[in-house]
Amino acid sequence: MSKLPAKREIAFTIMDVARMLRTYADQRARQFGISRAQWTVLIRIDRTEGLKQSELADILDMQPISLTRLLDRLAENGLIERRADPNDRRANRLYLKPAARPMLEQLAALGTDMMTTVLDGLDTKTVERMLSDLGLIKDNLRAAIGRNANQSQPQTNVLAS
Repeated sequence: MSKLPAKREIAFTIMDVARMLRTYADQRARQFGISRAQWTVLIRIDRTEGLKQSELADILDMQPISLTRLLDRLAENGLIERRADPNDRRANRLYLKPAARPMLEQLAALGTDMMTTVLDGLDTKTVERMLSDLGLIKDNLRAAIGRNANQSQPQTNVLAS
């Protein structure tokens, strides 16, 4: 373990775990011919069919052009469809096609299997506590980001000095 204080070490560890989880998910998703990013898009559309592309980009914190490429591939593979928004002709709403349902079932099983591997050795109570603690960290970050967004003070760029 590093000699960094625990409060700093946790940030590095969370980032390492997130990176490794993304890598593992990409490896496992390949067996279905999709990427982790496409998997994420399918799940989000499944949870909220009829979502606008712009809303999905915001939820996923993605640039619209990157999301458009993912959606193009999913549409080409017959998994999603874009429908014109009846109230905004500039917007498309996203829906799953029937072919996506069996894949989502397989991906759900894959996700369960992955998390069984990832959480091996941790009991349910520990996992629930970690989830609660990470939720608090997420709330703290959301609040800090909101406060910083509301401040309009220019920051000195210490790296440029």
